[in-house]
Order: sequence, then C-alpha cells, then structure tokens
Amino acid sequence: MAEDYILELQGITKVFPGVKALDNVHFQLKKGEIHALMGENGAGKSTFIKVITGVHEPEEGEIFLNGKKVVFKEPKDAQKQSIAAIYQHGTTYHHLSVTENIFIGHEKLSKYGMINWTQMNKDAKELLEKLGCNINPRSIMGNLTIAEQQIIEIAKAISTEAKIIIMDEPTAALSKRECEELYRITEQLRDEGCSIIFISHRFEDMYRLASRITVFRDSQYIGTWGINDISNEVLISKMVGREISQIYPKQEVKFGEEILKVEGLSKTGYYKDVTFSVRKGEILAMTGLVGAGRTEVFHGIFGIEKIDNGQIYLDGKEVKINSTLDAMNAGIGYLPEDRHKQGLILDWGIGDNITLATLEKFTKYSIIDRKAERQRAKELAEKVKTKALSVFDKASSLSGGNQQKIIVAKVLNSDLKVIILDEPTKGVDVGAKAQIYEIMSELASKGYGVIMISSEMPEVLGMADTILVMKEGRVSKIFEDAKNVTQEQILEAAMNM
Repeated sequence: MAEDYILELQGITKVFPGVKALDNVHFQLKKGEIHALMGENGAGKSTFIKVITGVHEPEEGEIFLNGKKVVFKEPKDAQKQSIAAIYQHGTTYHHLSVTENIFIGHEKLSKYGMINWTQMNKDAKELLEKLGCNINPRSIMGNLTIAEQQIIEIAKAISTEAKIIIMDEPTAALSKRECEELYRITEQLRDEGCSIIFISHRFEDMYRLASRITVFRDSQYIGTWGINDISNEVLISKMVGREISQIYPKQEVKFGEEILKVEGLSKTGYYKDVTFSVRKGEILAMTGLVGAGRTEVFHGIFGIEKIDNGQIYLDGKEVKINSTLDAMNAGIGYLPEDRHKQGLILDWGIGDNITLATLEKFTKYSIIDRKAERQRAKELAEKVKTKALSVFDKASSLSGGNQQKIIVAKVLNSDLKVIILDEPTKGVDVGAKAQIYEIMSELASKGYGVIMISSEMPEVLGMADTILVMKEGRVSKIFEDAKNVTQEQILEAAMNM
C-alpha cells in the first residue's frame, strides 16, 4: 500500500438486480491532488461515488484510507472519515437559509442543547469569506444562482472538515465566468490539503484542474494516466471503446426554401427586435453569453411566454402562437434545456414519456390503443439508440445521455417542420454527444429546420450552417457561413456590439 495514497479502492464490485454497476474497479487518490474521473453516462461513476460515500456497500472489494482498511455501512461512516460529495443536482433545501443548508445534520448547539444560531451564522460567514464569497448566510437558498448554490455545497463539505471531496459535474450548468470561479475555489481547496475527485464530461475542466485522469467504461476500470500522457483522441477511444474519428457527423445538405422566419420579436426586459430565418435542411446555432436572452426568445416562439411585439412566419404564412399547443400544431417542436424539470416525468416509463404529448395519435373514441402506443415508443427509442431494457423502464433509471435521447424521441413523435434544441448535449458524455449530433444531422437531411441553442463553441462550429450571436437581448451578429468562422469571432460578437 503506497503511503502517498489517501484513498484506494481495490476490486470493487457492486451488483443490482439484473445489472453489474461496478465490475472489479480500481482507483487511487493521492494526497492533495485533483483527480479527474471520466467515462460515458452509465459507465459506473455515480455508483462509484455512492460506494465511497457509504450509500452503497459493495459485494466485493476493499477500501483503504491512509493505508488502513475501512468499511462503510452508511453515509455517516464516510462522513466520520472526512469524505464529502457535491452532486450535480444538489441536495440543497431551497426554503431554508444558507446557514441552515451548510450545517444541516451537524448543527452547533449551545450548552443548553439549543441550536446556537449566532455561532452558526458567524461560522457560515467565515466559511464563505474563506472561499472568497460575500453571500449573506441568512439569505434563502432558493434565491441564489446555481453557481452560488454550488459554492454553498462546497462550504457545507468544508464545514464537516472533509479531507476528500468528490465533485460530480459541478460545472454542467455554469457560465464560463462562473466556471472560472469554481476552478479558483477548487484549486484553493487542493492547496489547503484537500484531495478532490472531479467528475466531468468537459475536457476543459480536466485540462484546467487535474493532474491525473481515470477512465471507467461499461462499469469497469480502463486505466489511469497523467494529464500530459494521453491525447484527446486516445482518451475518447478509452471512454467509448471505439474511435470517434468524426465527433461532429455533419452531412452536406442542400438547403430548401425558408421554413421559419421571425421579424422584430421583442419582450420587454428580455429581448428586442430579434430577426432571423431558417431554411429546410439548415442547422442554425444560436449562441452568446449566459443571460443574453437566447432561451427566452424561443420560449416566445414556442408559446411558453407571450411575446410583446413581432411576427412569426411558417412556410411564408404568419402564425399566431399563444400556447405550446399552438406551436406544436403549427409544426414547431422544442427540446428544453432542463430535462429533469421540463422535459421528463422521471417516475414514468420511457414509452409514456415519448408518447405523452401526442396521445391523440393513438386515441379513438376516448380509448388509447396501448399496443400501437408502445410499438411507436419502441421504434422511436431504438431510432435514437436509447440504452434500456424496455420502454417500461423508468426515465429516472437512465443515464443523462439516454434521458436526453428520450426527449429527442418525444419531439420526433410530433408532426414537425422546425425543431428547437436548447443545450441538447449539456451534461452528456462524448459518445452520447456524437449520437445526438448524428440525429441532428439526419433531421436536417430530411428537410427539417433545426435550431440549436448552445454555449459550447466546439459544437457550434462543428454542427452549424449559420451562427446567430446574441448579446444583451439583441442579435449582435449573424454568420451565414459557419465553416469560415472562428471561436474568437463569435466571442467578440458576444461581448462587443
């Protein structure tokens, strides 16, 4: 047992009914390092976290802390050993204060056994100041931004005096500026002696923070490399088990006539005078800084929010859209950014999620033809290459990438002309991204107008025919030939008028 490993797992195997979630997995974490853990959705990363934090006890294998064997029967066992986890979908209580969130489960008591609020608020303030943050500890958690909530989660981990911190996709919902703040805090924790396991699908996170990378694939340990010892191409092949020679499988498509046009679209306080058009077979990417009004524009087009001014045309004819039903009936589909809150009913089966918005297709005399419904759901789930045992599996049982595919399948079940995809690859792995890009390209080749809202420059440059850049609610620039556009030009348009 090497003395410089604060945490070591050997031969960890975890089995659930019908699936082996971890199969003889190994992992070593050095003292004071940031170690990236990467792999496709479904590779076993989440189960691995839960083994380390005592949520799951493995059937086989051993865990060592500072060279000594430990057994975790429950989460408190891991907490006592100074291990904490910060999850992608945080465990915050939105109706409670920042202080209550930080100290929940380990409150500070007075000598009379009462909660010592004065001391807790003081300690919370000191913890936040240590992280370079001036959030008021008495603020209500639900009023904070996602980035601020992530910082509170980190403060909670520090409040337990954690020496090992696991960060699960902490940058997935953050802007570039917010990511930089998180990087600063993570490096500060490392410099103060914390050992950090950083789980992310973003290569940018890995190169910015990690000194070593471990890859899981299909519930198995594939290998560990120094950050400078493995190329992007090799890393991708290790993660997905095959070479992805073309991550962006963009087909050459001859554009048809104009299918969607919006003129002077405005909503007070959100966006103003937005004008653009999309042709059949075209992929239009809308990008810009977070808060530029991108999603809000399409909430107006899809009828989620009412627009104040402007016109929407489909196939040259003006349409009035006052609801999402109006939009769908007109031939516009929308894949929302937040798949958990807006795209899926997690406790429902895959099939029910796919057909929910189009039940009238399978209904006659108020009776649903369940056989036809299930068959159509099965066809669409297979079309988008969903990994699941059957259409009866709950959506909550799927990996993030497969959940996203289900929402795409749901959109495809409607009779559409234009498909809007809002951050379609957020929080999914490189293999699932390539499959979603393939679906987008196929849709364009069949004559759909495809609109992609994205914050990721590589996919904007890799998939778009036309790039529209938003800044502060207005169209800053439209690049009509995406092939000859650089990332620097897009950033300049996003930051300067």
